[in-house]
Amino acid sequence: MNWSEFYFVSFLVGFLLSVVSLLAGSVHLHLPHLHLHGGHLGHGHGHGGGRGASWFNLGTLAAFLAWFGGTGYLLCHYYSVWYLVALGIATLSGLGGASVIFWFLSKLVSREEPLDPADYEMIGVLGRLTMPIRAGGTGELMYTQGGTRRVSGARAESGAAIPKGAEVVVTRYEKGIAYVREWDELTGDAQQTA
Repeated sequence: MNWSEFYFVSFLVGFLLSVVSLLAGSVHLHLPHLHLHGGHLGHGHGHGGGRGASWFNLGTLAAFLAWFGGTGYLLCHYYSVWYLVALGIATLSGLGGASVIFWFLSKLVSREEPLDPADYEMIGVLGRLTMPIRAGGTGELMYTQGGTRRVSGARAESGAAIPKGAEVVVTRYEKGIAYVREWDELTGDAQQTA
């Protein structure tokens, strides 16, 4: 095997790893999980102890092999560059391609925040009715939670009617239905007890 063939095989392996990675992510192709103890990319837990992305992962490996092989093949096959110079330039090219992928993936991981279940607790959520609640019926509650506007079915805790646009507080949440009381009713109860 000459240098040109070696670089071409490296390019093909890198390209095929990229295709497998793309298919595994977009088509939900299930592949065996590879545990490399340098930290995991995209997992909230890592064996490396840190939350950052590992520099050695499938994406950076595929990028390195593809850029290394492609650059080396072009230099050896078409430009007849001396093999040590071609090896050096191909290695730098591979490291550059892997660095770009690592930078991109580390930016994705750095935006991850651990989720706290208390941030999504429904009891105590303040919202506004977008559809009125009829006596004994169900309306629609719009509220903001976790930076996102959400909606839920709502029923009055007392069973009374509540008009559209009323501010309400969730007092109970069962089977996807928020049981609410009007905000004015709660503040009135608090003023009476004081």
